[in-house]
This record gives sequence, structure tokens and C-alpha cells, in this order.
Amino acid sequence: MRKPTFDMNIFAERRKKLGQEIAGGALVVGSHPELVRNHDVHFPYRQDSNMFYLTGWEEPDSVLIYRPGMKPETVMFVRRKDPERETWDGFRYGPEGCEREFKIDKAYHIDEFAKVAPQLLKEVDRVYYRLYKNHELDERMQGVLESVRQMQGRTGYGLLSIHDADTLIGEMRLVKSEYELTQMREACEITAQGHLAAMHFTRPGVTERQVQGVLAHHFFMKGSAREGYGYIVASGNNATTLHYNFNDQICKDGDLLLIDAGAEYNYYTGDITRTFPVNGKFTDEQARVYEAVLKVQKEIIDFVKPGIVFKDLHEMGTSLLTDAMLELGLLSGRKDDLIQALAQKKYYPHGIGHWLGLDVHDAGLYFKKGEPRPIEANMCFTVEPGIYIPADDTSAPQRYRGIGIRIEDNIRVTSAGSENMTSSVPKEIADLEKVVGKA
Repeated sequence: MRKPTFDMNIFAERRKKLGQEIAGGALVVGSHPELVRNHDVHFPYRQDSNMFYLTGWEEPDSVLIYRPGMKPETVMFVRRKDPERETWDGFRYGPEGCEREFKIDKAYHIDEFAKVAPQLLKEVDRVYYRLYKNHELDERMQGVLESVRQMQGRTGYGLLSIHDADTLIGEMRLVKSEYELTQMREACEITAQGHLAAMHFTRPGVTERQVQGVLAHHFFMKGSAREGYGYIVASGNNATTLHYNFNDQICKDGDLLLIDAGAEYNYYTGDITRTFPVNGKFTDEQARVYEAVLKVQKEIIDFVKPGIVFKDLHEMGTSLLTDAMLELGLLSGRKDDLIQALAQKKYYPHGIGHWLGLDVHDAGLYFKKGEPRPIEANMCFTVEPGIYIPADDTSAPQRYRGIGIRIEDNIRVTSAGSENMTSSVPKEIADLEKVVGKA
């Protein structure tokens, strides 16, 4: 694990704020497990977003127990200091370093969890924990909760009630602080400049993988630790597959290239999609579909302001894109009937966007008590309409087959409207044609 580069007061303040919601209870959050890629090779490790959000801790095989108002209030279970393993795998803090560097009241070895955790949880009336996320930790928690039950003797009390920790923390993560917005703007700008570099590089004959390499090179060179999600670099008909990730085809003259990629900076991620011609010049048919999608995106972004509900944005996207499909001849009939029959999903199968933050599809409820929630200042999300017309769709006009277009920006809600945090990436046709292939 690297030495901490974050102000630990940020995480302490988050715990304090969360503690106001769970007085009398305890929160249990585990680290993300390490995952084997193949044989004895692991995937690069990335901490669970909630564990990082509350502690800044990046090591695997760790658990946080937080008991607001009790002593000790924050308890961590972490890996032992082990000089031999550190020789192979790198520095570990151990319990002492965890307490010293991370503002944690008390830390234990992870192998003491089964013994110590019941003593901590017997003093609370409920537990906040996400089940079915980490199978190994679920098994440990099952033993801990049974131990707590047995400590109650014949009092009549059963197992502690379990409430979903991820929903609780997700609601707190949804509205971003000024510190978080600073990290997100940096992630968005690194992402934006990576997309611009990819546009400059693209020309007929390069491969999707080479374009991905340009993005990755720029992300790393500008301070990103990793990509926020798997790269989508889809040329031609590949762009009609929403999560295409083979990225191994040659970019051909006359095709469009759709890039959906985001850099992660201090755990916060950007998420931008741009679509542009491989040869730097839209055909009339490509431009017609592209302008239809762009018009929808700009209209929705202009509509964003506090008080509207996210569901309205989804419905607005559906309505406007159905209009576009009718104008392009992709659909025919009465608009309301088409939408009721979900006919538009043939060419627009996803929603208009999603929350954005520590996770690319970030935490937070879209509905509260069955009602769509109003959006608030400093919520962040994507706006990403698209139209995808597979090459083998014989019901679509021939001239549009094989065209897949998505345009995605990252939006922060302001007190009166919105801030587009990714506006520095070209998306007007004239601007794209000026930069694509112009290294």
C-alpha cells in the first residue's frame, strides 16, 4: 500500500456526519477482496469505494467497525506487518500504522476479527452491513452475529437486526462536497484531454487497441491511477454494441468511432463518450443521425436544475429520441403508441444517464419511498443519449445501418442550473472535423 496522500480529517468528518444517522448502531464495512486474473496473477487491486470513502485505507483484507459515540469509536482489522510479504508485495501499515496514520482509535490484526468483533457489537442495537457483496466476510459476520446472540443468554434477544450499509452510505455520497468536486473536475479534465488526444491520433488504418493505448497513456501521464471502467473503443458497427470491449478491430475509412472512456483520479472518475468519423469527415447520413442525438443531449442538459426529478430526464430523453427516430424513418406510427410499446428501445435501449462519483455508476437512490427524488445542487451525473442501428437491421433505412452514436458529458447540478465538467471535449460536427486526425 502506498503512503497516504490524503488529509485524514476529510474521512474523520465523513464518519462524524454518518454517525448522526446511526446513533446506537454500528457500521461494518469490508475491503474489496483480491481477485485472481489467471493462475497466480491477480487483477490490480482497487479498494471498495465505501471503505475508501470513510477511511482513505487502500489495503485488502480489512474491516472497519464504526460505533458512533462509543469507545473505541472507530476500530479497524487489518493485515499484520510482515517483512517477508512486504519484500514481495510492498509496504503494509499493520495495526499500529493504521492507528497512527489514519485517525483510527483502535486497530487489530484481521485474524482477531472473530474474537474482538462480538465484544464490539454486543453493545449496539443494530448493525449496518451490506450482505452478499463479499462472501468471505459474510461468513465471518455470520459467526460474529451468532456469538453476539449467545452472549445475550436468556434475555430473549435474538440476532441483531441488519440494515443495508451501502444504501446508507450511498445517500451520503450522492451530494458532493467541495473537496469531492475538486477531485471530480480533475478526473473529468484528464478524461477530456485523453479523448482529445485520441481524436488527434485517429485515422484510417489504426486499430481500436492503439486508440485505447493513447487514452491510457494520457490518463497515466496526467496523474490518473487507473481507468474508471473498461475502455469502449468501437468502430463501425461495433458501436451498436453498448458495452463493446474487444477493441481489436482496424478503424476503417468511412466508419464512425465511438469512444466511451474515463480516467479515475483519487478514486473519482470521469465518464465521457464521443463519436466521430475515423477519416475526420462525417457523411451526410452520419451527420443527420449525429445531429439528432446532439440536439437531444444539449436540450436535456439545458433543462437540468435543482428540483426536477431524474425520472423526468429519462422520460425527456425517450420522448426526444423517439421524435428523432420518426424523423429519420427508423420508426413509424403514433409517437405515444410507440413509446408505450417500448418500440424506441430497439435503437435506444438504455437510460439517459446515471449518478457519477467514486463509482462510474455511483451510489445513491433514484427513488425515495416510491417517489422519484428531486435532484439537488452538487449531485453529479451523466447525460448520454444515443441511437444505435445495427448493420443487420433490415427494417432500418439502408443508409443508416451500422451507425452507432452516443454523446456523453458529466454534469454537476448548480444552485440555478448545471455545470458541464467535460465541456472541453469537442462535440459539434465542425469542431470534431477540425481535430480528428490532426496530430
